[in-house]
Amino acid sequence: VQISMEANRRVGLLLNHIAPPSQEPECIREFTSAVGKSNVVIVSALRTPIGKSRRGSFKDTHFTDLLATVLKATIDQTGIDVKKVEDLQVGNVLAPGGGAVQARMAMFLAGYPYDVPVATLNRQCSSGLQAFANIAGAINLGAIDIGIAAGVESMSLHSMVGAVGDLNDKIFKNELASACLMSMGQTSENVAAKYGVSREVQDRFAASSQAKALRAQSEGMFDDEIVPVTTKIKAKDGSEKVITVTKDDGPRPGTTFEKLQKLRPAFKKDGTSTAGNSSQTSDGAAAVLACSRGAAHREGLPIIGSFKSFAVKGVPPEIMGVGPAYAIPEAVKKAGLTLEDIDIFEINEAFASQATWCVKELGIPESKVNPLGGAIALGHPLGCTGARMIATLLHYMRKKNLRYGVVSMCIGTGMGAAAVFEAEY
Repeated sequence: VQISMEANRRVGLLLNHIAPPSQEPECIREFTSAVGKSNVVIVSALRTPIGKSRRGSFKDTHFTDLLATVLKATIDQTGIDVKKVEDLQVGNVLAPGGGAVQARMAMFLAGYPYDVPVATLNRQCSSGLQAFANIAGAINLGAIDIGIAAGVESMSLHSMVGAVGDLNDKIFKNELASACLMSMGQTSENVAAKYGVSREVQDRFAASSQAKALRAQSEGMFDDEIVPVTTKIKAKDGSEKVITVTKDDGPRPGTTFEKLQKLRPAFKKDGTSTAGNSSQTSDGAAAVLACSRGAAHREGLPIIGSFKSFAVKGVPPEIMGVGPAYAIPEAVKKAGLTLEDIDIFEINEAFASQATWCVKELGIPESKVNPLGGAIALGHPLGCTGARMIATLLHYMRKKNLRYGVVSMCIGTGMGAAAVFEAEY
């Protein structure tokens, strides 16, 4: 990394003689196009550990503390002048008011000046990925050179039910509109029933997710992406103690297929989705610093990956979990690639039912899916997940010398999102 940073610094000095720092030289844009490299590059991708909601490490931690932690770490790690960040987009699902006011407060807590603008957005489970797509789009448009895409969620502090708001009576006369109120657990059962995904298949997938996550933790595979968080936690007697959280709460040692088979269905009396083969509700934050390729060279920033494409597709709300099976092929096609070209697929494990069906439907080898485990083991802090998955994907690909990866997830109310990334060295 030090060699890469020094090389980039020298290129930056050369570019500053060609054009002022605020203007990307046309020759660089032409060169980028000529060699087929994306103009949008990633120079940092970090996250907090993921805590179990309401009973884990961050049950008493305000979500702005989680967001501020990764925002500060992004600047500290890269050494970039924070005033050069031209936009900050934050994905969030459950906070009141879309989290807009508190996201602004969080960036101030992280030491960002008022010059840096911020916006929040909500495309539910894909919010963190959508934040990145927004920043990437602005870079490609030429509206900004440097931006941060982040995501944050505290499912300890905020209710999923309360986030919906008051309803219009007319929706109950519209089949699709009323289906948007279906619980996510019921949509999982619908996918399992419609496509014949057995309880055995789901539990074996869940056991594998846990095993992979535990192995990844023991091997330090998450260390490069995780920012430790020092916070306070309250005991049942009301006393507080200071803790420093360095790893995810979710992975459960001793989880086996046999133990998962003993769990009761969680959403339907005779169903197949359980607490063990569904994603965990969680707390966490993540941030991805993206910029134009020319800006990365000017600032002497090491490029860890580049953005190739993004796609969102709509599907029936009652089987929302099938979304990745429709979004992934579209994103891969836009990238000018085939499914066979992709080395790793990070597919959010909202439920084992939908994740296994999507993998089977697309014909993806299981060895290419979630090599470090997924949301069943790690957790799913809604607004954070997309940005977290980018960090996990890029750091893993660089460790394994891989080239192309996909991040994808299903989205409540019936959608799927996917993006293609290329690791760079």
